[in-house]
Amino acid sequence: MPAEVKESEYRVAITPAGVRELTVAGHEVMVQAGAGAGSSLTDDDYTRAGARIVDDAARVWADAELLLKVKEPVEEEFERLRPDLVLFTYLHLAADRPLTDALVKSGITAVAYETVEHPDGALPLLAPMSEIAGRMAPQVGAKELEAPRGGRGTLMGGVSGVLPAHVVVIGAGVSGRNAAWVAAGMEARVTILDLDVDKLRYVDAIHQGKIVTLMSNRLTLEEQVAEADMVIGAVLVPGARAPHLLSEDMVHSMRRGAVFVDISIDQGGCSETSRVTTHREPTYLVHEVVHYCVGNMPGAVPRTSTFALANVTLPYVSRIAEHGVAGAAARDPALARGFNVVDGAITNAGVAEAHELAHTDLSDVVPASGSHA
Repeated sequence: MPAEVKESEYRVAITPAGVRELTVAGHEVMVQAGAGAGSSLTDDDYTRAGARIVDDAARVWADAELLLKVKEPVEEEFERLRPDLVLFTYLHLAADRPLTDALVKSGITAVAYETVEHPDGALPLLAPMSEIAGRMAPQVGAKELEAPRGGRGTLMGGVSGVLPAHVVVIGAGVSGRNAAWVAAGMEARVTILDLDVDKLRYVDAIHQGKIVTLMSNRLTLEEQVAEADMVIGAVLVPGARAPHLLSEDMVHSMRRGAVFVDISIDQGGCSETSRVTTHREPTYLVHEVVHYCVGNMPGAVPRTSTFALANVTLPYVSRIAEHGVAGAAARDPALARGFNVVDGAITNAGVAEAHELAHTDLSDVVPASGSHA
């Protein structure tokens, strides 16, 4: 496990508890010195759990057979990609052509947390970060609504005799539901839209009308966005680029000083006006609407995020370490769907389609895997 190098990224891919599980199973775990500091995990914590502390990232990358990260490799790490390495991390390749090309060129095997998918469509390794990002979205949006930050100067919950903020959430998946629930808990007036009526029924059954649920269509979306104080984009198509549900004209129709929080930005964003920002410079204005489009929102709460992520990734890490690429893919169809690039071939259809590149079935490059991906 190397230290993360992406700007303002303080999470790490494994906790001391995970190190202990892997070392007891007979595997050797290398951790770059200081990698866990941002998550309040010390080198001594990892050493006591059985890890070997390595001084620099180059050595970790060079010696590893299975490399665990949180965020995708950045350009300075591309030269460290190699054919005999398995990389397990968030990749979001549909929104990143340079990284896709680098992975293909290197011949590495790249497995993406966000495309590990159960038969029912559940995304077990994306869910905890979606949950955290969803819960963070109303918090960061509430701050950006303050006048000194460029917002409308609206308090989320209002006060007696004054209307609360109107929050519109686009998407009723894990992140959208959590965003709506926290916003409602802040006593905002919340509307959530989705194409799946069953997801809306689920929200309505729990909150019994406290959160307004609407079927998503263009007219309804236009009307709701124009009236909102805050819009939260929580749209996800697994493995593929997020659709631009908000046009620039729709953003232009929003109230001056309204806030748009785009949780979908890792997958390219759900608005024509979205572009990736950082925790250091999180916002920008388009048509006097404050855009918050930080690509690693959960990185701002690394202690919580690291433990939440490591809890769900460890079983999959153990399978790859124990059985190798082919064995793990054959034993676990959900994990097989996580394989995005293998030996220079793109094995995820959504990624191939996003970049208009050839798609190769996983079974053609990892024969024992069957046709799970």
